[in-house]
Amino acid sequence: MKYIIFILVIITGSMLLISCNSNREKEIGSTGSAEVSEAKLDSLINLMTLDEKLDLIHASSSFTSGGISRLDIPELVFSDGPHGVRHEHGRGWYALEDADDRSTYLPVGISLASTWNKDIGYDYGEVLGNEAKERGKDVLLGPGINIIRSPLNGRNFEYLSEDPYLTGVMGTGYVRGLQDQGVGSMPKHYTANNQETDRHNIDAQISRRALHEIYFPAFEMVVRDGGAWSIMGAYNKVNGQYTTHHEYLNNVILKGEWEFDGAVVSDWASVKDTREALLYGTDIEMGTELLRDFDNPEYDEFYLANPAKEMIESGEVDESYVDEKVRRVLRLMYRTTAMTDHGQGQRNVDAHQQLALEVAREGIVLLKNDGLLPLDREEIQTVAVIGHNATRKFAERGGSSQVPALYEITPLEGIQNLVGDDVEVIYAEGYEPYYDESLFRGDGGDAASQSRENERDVELARTANEDLMQEAVALAEEADAVIFVGGWIHGHEGMPWGQGTYDAEARDKLNLKLIFGQEDVIRQINSVNDHTAVVLMGGSNVEMENWLPDTPAYLQAWYPGMEGGTAIAEILFGEVNPSGKLPMTFANSHEDYPSHSIGEFPGDGTVDYAEDIYVGYRYFDTQDRDVIYPFGFGLSYTTFEFSDLQVERDDDKVLVQSTVTNTGEREGAEVVQVYVHHKDPSVERPVRELKGFEKVTLEPGASATVNIELDESAFMYYHPEDLKWVLESGSYEVQVGNSSRDIKLQDEVVW
Repeated sequence: MKYIIFILVIITGSMLLISCNSNREKEIGSTGSAEVSEAKLDSLINLMTLDEKLDLIHASSSFTSGGISRLDIPELVFSDGPHGVRHEHGRGWYALEDADDRSTYLPVGISLASTWNKDIGYDYGEVLGNEAKERGKDVLLGPGINIIRSPLNGRNFEYLSEDPYLTGVMGTGYVRGLQDQGVGSMPKHYTANNQETDRHNIDAQISRRALHEIYFPAFEMVVRDGGAWSIMGAYNKVNGQYTTHHEYLNNVILKGEWEFDGAVVSDWASVKDTREALLYGTDIEMGTELLRDFDNPEYDEFYLANPAKEMIESGEVDESYVDEKVRRVLRLMYRTTAMTDHGQGQRNVDAHQQLALEVAREGIVLLKNDGLLPLDREEIQTVAVIGHNATRKFAERGGSSQVPALYEITPLEGIQNLVGDDVEVIYAEGYEPYYDESLFRGDGGDAASQSRENERDVELARTANEDLMQEAVALAEEADAVIFVGGWIHGHEGMPWGQGTYDAEARDKLNLKLIFGQEDVIRQINSVNDHTAVVLMGGSNVEMENWLPDTPAYLQAWYPGMEGGTAIAEILFGEVNPSGKLPMTFANSHEDYPSHSIGEFPGDGTVDYAEDIYVGYRYFDTQDRDVIYPFGFGLSYTTFEFSDLQVERDDDKVLVQSTVTNTGEREGAEVVQVYVHHKDPSVERPVRELKGFEKVTLEPGASATVNIELDESAFMYYHPEDLKWVLESGSYEVQVGNSSRDIKLQDEVVW
């Protein structure tokens, strides 16, 4: 892949030396593309009839593709992810009521990325692989590695970042951890599935340069560095052709340039054409019944079933195309638990729950602290916890990523468990979720999302329930401190799929206004108690200008998993020092983002990615636009100092070395972020692009020397006319900091 990062940790007294390529990376890197006997695959394919071959390349139930009993080839069993194993369906689409399927509910993808911890990405995948294996799954549908182009995307909580490098690094760890358990990963959705609105039909118009610099790199990294065994196609079109059967995306880039030897699996119901699916890289067709009659599926009528047979028998398409698909499917089956013994898995064990807690601890981001936090249990007698999300559970919501959690600790429970009898905890709901279809427009399901008229402004922040608000204000006035827990929800209970949703599959948000009148509640609380900490759940930011200035402290908690309430309480009361960093830029309004101010979102039939490569901080920093919180930002209860930058080029490598010192009074973790900028490019390039990072934990007074090695591709760009990667001669700035807007050190290197 284009970026090489090595990690080696040597501890000597109070000085840490961190340079790159841990033993763990060497070990797990070697297992990415497990060896399979091609001769064995040949012999099996030669034994198959055409009908048997076709059985292997399309679904046989909701979450299985076909097997061949005559040859002892089983069905291939899939499960949704990406932050837990989905509930059992049997062979249909309805959850089985009495199934033994309770599982570990990990913090969501954007929370994982907020840890900026490469090792924890591997651990996360390892837990999922263990649990999927114990449940009899061969392939898990994850990680979600689409770029966060707009904060309104309903599935941003599943994804990782607006930055392709951060997405790729964290996704690669996830893939390796999962596959080391013998469960195949399926990074998704390839590619540019950046909105839910009209997702089955929208045609994303994207330049080749933007594809290669922004939307491809994470997929390339999970394939080349992670050794992914399968890839999921997306629903949308890119430049006129459906991505699941796309000549350029699949045949030229994925299977050609990146030498991917695994299987391309359709998203459920993303195949649209038999001939294109045969010729342009689709290896397994899944879920087509969802757009037909999912209660009475006819698998023999899938595009890659009888219609494909007719094309082959007529001579329109050669059977060798099917043979190639079968080879890839068999390769996937031999690599996974489907046809190879990878041992017994584990589910709901203490180690998995501890990992869920650790990801939540490291993924929660402290964004503002005017000295209020951490709260002191010895000084506080009464704390008021206010907000509907303080008691709401999120695991079994959000669409296909729902998880039947063994348990889920809410923020209120976490706080009560932590403080015990030391502090009196009083609670008020503060606001109530209400449902109004005018907030979304349409009749429900995908149709509702697709018919949305985005141009008309709809006010999401209706006046709060006055009685609930006044009850909350009265409690806030009595308390020594207030913890307000609010933000987004996945959706309303009891609503049809895609209806009444915010952070969920099949719907995008209309804007970033705090829903259900929460702004009014926060302002009222702040007016009576100036010791208020705001904790927000959700897969994106919200508008802040009306409540943030008067709020002393603000934590972004995302959807923090089954132990999220514990982690929130630990950070609020100082048991854990926050170390999360934002994986996306927090501007005030969705209209500030380049996908809205320059490009289009959600478009109408087509959507123009006119912002090109200027996604997220690449736009905000290059154009010097105001943001609330920049990419990579996150506070700690301690302080750090950066010093002693050295940048040295050795042939086609550049070594970036700097020292980080904990100058505060408690242990903490800092993320060293390395950005690159060409000072005099012949084409437009961003003012900075993330090319390396390392997280280091330090005791008070301790220092770490951090070495990050970049190869020449970290300095390259994709030429918009020559359509190839170019390393342009000249002087490059190497910038080191702890966010994209806080560059502590910089030096130059010449190519």
